[in-house]
Amino acid sequence: MPVNVFFMSLLWLRVAVLLYGVAALAVLPAALYDRPRWRHVAVPATVVALLFHFVSLAEMLNAAHHRLPVDTHETRALLGLLLAAAFLVVYWRYRTVSLGIFVLPICFLLGLIPAFNPGQETMPFPQFHTGWIFLHITLLLAAYAALLLSLLASVLYLIQERNLKSKYSAMNASWLPPLETTDQIALKSLLFGLPCMTAGLLIGSLIAQQTYGPSYFLDTKVLLSFAMWLAYVAMIFIRRHSGLRGRRAIYLSAFVFLVVLTVWSANQFSVVHRFTTP
Repeated sequence: MPVNVFFMSLLWLRVAVLLYGVAALAVLPAALYDRPRWRHVAVPATVVALLFHFVSLAEMLNAAHHRLPVDTHETRALLGLLLAAAFLVVYWRYRTVSLGIFVLPICFLLGLIPAFNPGQETMPFPQFHTGWIFLHITLLLAAYAALLLSLLASVLYLIQERNLKSKYSAMNASWLPPLETTDQIALKSLLFGLPCMTAGLLIGSLIAQQTYGPSYFLDTKVLLSFAMWLAYVAMIFIRRHSGLRGRRAIYLSAFVFLVVLTVWSANQFSVVHRFTTP
C-alpha cells in the first residue's frame, strides 16, 4: 500500500474513532437521562464518523487491490462500519437512540485497533501518557464512589421506609431525608457514575491499545470491566423503567458493587493492570 494512501486512510479512521467516542458519551444522557438535546450530538457525530469510516475502509481496500476485507484489521473495520450503519437505520426508523448505548462503544473499540499501530510500545510524550492514565483512574474511581453512594442511599431508603411504617416513626425517622429525596440521591449517583465509567474505560482502551496492542482486549481485568459496565447500564435501565426501590434496589446495587470488587481483585491476574512497587 502506498505510504500516502496508508497515512490518509489511517487519518480518516482515527477521526472516525474520535467521533465514535464522542457519540458514545453523548448517547448516554440522550437515552438514559431523558435529555433529547444530546441526541443532536450523538446522531450527527455518528453520521460524520460513518462517512470518515467508509472513506477510510474504501481507501484501505482499494490500495490493497481487493474488494472484500481479508486481514483482521479490515474485518474489524468493516464490522464497526456495519454496526454504526445499523444504529442509524434503527434511529431513522424508530427515532430511538437506546441501541447506541451498546453499539457506539463497540464501534469505538472495533475501530480503535486498526486505527492505531499495535507496534508502538510507547507514546511519543510520556507526560501525556501519564496524564491520560491519571484521568482514566480518576474517572473509574469516581464511578465506583457513585455506585457506593447509591448503595448507601438505597440502604437509607429501606431504613426510612421501615421507620415510617412503625408507630415510632416520628422519633426514629427524623434524622433521615424523605423517601423521594433518598431515592433521587441513589438514582442520580448512578447517572453521574455511568459517564465517568464509560469515559474511563474508553480512555483506558486507547492507552492500552497504544501500549499493548490487541492482546489488551483478552486480559481478564478488561473483560470483567466491560461486564461491569454492562451491569451498570442494566441497573440504571431497571431502576428507571421499573421504579425499583427499597430492598430490591439494595440487592441490585449490592450485586453490581460485588462485580466492582471482583473487577478490582482481578488486578492480581491481569498483565495490563498489575502494578509492582519499586
